[in-house]
Amino acid sequence: MTKPNPQAPIGIFDSGVGGLTVARAIIDQLPDEDIVYVGDTAHSPYGPKPIAQVRRLALTIMDELVDAGVKLLVIACNSATAAVLRDARERYTAGYGIPVVEVIQPAVQRAVISTQNGKVGVIGTEATISSRAYEDTFAAAPHLDITSSAAPRFVEYVERGITTGPELISVAEQYLEPFKTAGVDTLILGCTHYPLLAGVISYVMGENVNLVTSSESTARAVYRELVRHGLENPAGARAENPHPNTRHKFMSTGDPGSFAQLAQRFLGPEVGGVTQIRTVAEQFPTGTLSVINAPTSGSAAH
Repeated sequence: MTKPNPQAPIGIFDSGVGGLTVARAIIDQLPDEDIVYVGDTAHSPYGPKPIAQVRRLALTIMDELVDAGVKLLVIACNSATAAVLRDARERYTAGYGIPVVEVIQPAVQRAVISTQNGKVGVIGTEATISSRAYEDTFAAAPHLDITSSAAPRFVEYVERGITTGPELISVAEQYLEPFKTAGVDTLILGCTHYPLLAGVISYVMGENVNLVTSSESTARAVYRELVRHGLENPAGARAENPHPNTRHKFMSTGDPGSFAQLAQRFLGPEVGGVTQIRTVAEQFPTGTLSVINAPTSGSAAH
């Protein structure tokens, strides 16, 4: 098995702009690392879709990122994590030596530490909540009382650029009532879109409820995996990188203009132009992102 190239970028994907909260944390915590971000806005949101369809969409994008030569994959989407994590680790880590980092485990670990009364809430998409992925992960902490509920319209608001206002507050009050009734002191925002609504959620839940997002913890998990596998970008290597144009690339399967507008609002100036793609391979043919890491015997899907 050929080791991934440490100078290759990290591949991150989400159903839309929500995963940019994870990208932001990775850029801040790991300034020497480059990223390639794919927002599958043509098929967003993933939450209402059947698990089998989410699995197919997610594996297609990850296959192409692996073929292009990324050194590590980040599933920056709770719905996709719930649908595809086990398959992804068998397919890419066992098959290609490419670590796969997800967003559920880091959030659970933080919630276990944060709660004082043992009552934890999980709010997420329909796909994430119905999968019981969080409950399964919390199985290692049976002393905790877990309340889960879906908030599907939250993703729609974020993708439209709406993060406050009376209408959103009214919707949030309906979604969050089960958690207030349960008396949770810790609420996991179980979708990477939801941190962009943290102001409204905190307003409705009250200042004594701790909101847990996975972004910072996921970035730390990325660093641990890079160190564990010897994949850190060497100091000063960027100047010698034979592919300097790979630094912080952003792609969307939908309208690049609306994606760029939202991405710049939520992430900042790191988002320059956004390329519209149907497939990752259109932008990065096999091996483009890595000198030594592109699979040479066909697609990762085989």
